[in-house]
Amino acid sequence: MSLRSTNLMFRLSFLKIGAIASSILMEYLFDELGNREDFDVRVFSTGCKMGKSEALELAKISAILPTDLFIIISPNAAMEGPTTLRESVSKFGKPIIIVSDSSQKKLIEKLNSSSFGYILVTADSMIGARQLFLDPVELALFNSDVLRVLAVTGVLRLIQAEIDRVIMQIKEGEDYELPRIIVDKETALRYSGLSNPYAKAKVLSSFEMAMRVAGLSREGTWRVKERDRYLTILASSHELMRQAALLADRAREIEKANDTVLRTPHLKNGSTKRKVKLMDTLS
Repeated sequence: MSLRSTNLMFRLSFLKIGAIASSILMEYLFDELGNREDFDVRVFSTGCKMGKSEALELAKISAILPTDLFIIISPNAAMEGPTTLRESVSKFGKPIIIVSDSSQKKLIEKLNSSSFGYILVTADSMIGARQLFLDPVELALFNSDVLRVLAVTGVLRLIQAEIDRVIMQIKEGEDYELPRIIVDKETALRYSGLSNPYAKAKVLSSFEMAMRVAGLSREGTWRVKERDRYLTILASSHELMRQAALLADRAREIEKANDTVLRTPHLKNGSTKRKVKLMDTLS
């Protein structure tokens, strides 16, 4: 498809319904210094609530400002709220990319039969959602651990690179292709920029550990009824995510020790440059 932005300034809208770790810093990945001159960003959110009524209200509010591309971010995009949101926003006639933690077969089949793009991150695992376990501090610590895993393993750079690619294609009036990616550990690794083989091995392990957290969190949140059992299971899910984050840290430290940390900052026109050695200039 081809679509040229109707304004010299590209308009990008992030719609957040519910919470996953990917959503916390999403809009900042595309303008880390706040100096891009080629686009405007707007963020609309329902917070942690993700029901049908919140979805309809969010769609209504997001229609107020003109937009060239919508990014819809949610847990489990197969649920009623996220489904209602994307179906409502699709009536605006603008391209939509879904970012979610779900890779259910039925969801993928439904998205593939539509015009939606998607980036499904299997390592952005569910939090331990029980009142006797989860408080604001636990929530913040868990998501900071997930963010560290997503950053070092390459997931966040993948999201940034794919959405930047679509933005540039639309800006230039080219035929654009929305991403349709299920992010597994090896897909993430290709975007990580890691060079040391031991660092790569550590992030593959880190991604795999983070992905397995979801099963424990679902078990403790939905399946187990006995308090002592579910509290232990949920605590173990958060401990596993913590270890995944520490392993990602160790991989990053290997790259730092070798002076091989990849950096890809944005310029004012939206393009990216790169450098590897700390004291190098951008190329």
